[in-house]
Amino acid sequence: MFLGLEWYWWLIILAALVICIPFKVRFMKWWDERQREKKKEQHGKWGDDE
Repeated sequence: MFLGLEWYWWLIILAALVICIPFKVRFMKWWDERQREKKKEQHGKWGDDE
């Protein structure tokens, strides 16, 4: 037992992290690209600099 959890719970947590982290990285890249596109698109509309 480590920090009050059995070993198999640590395996489940580790597996969840291994599965989730690549999705988070991919989402962050997609979000960054989307924000850049929005900013570029917003800048050119009607001369507004909002």
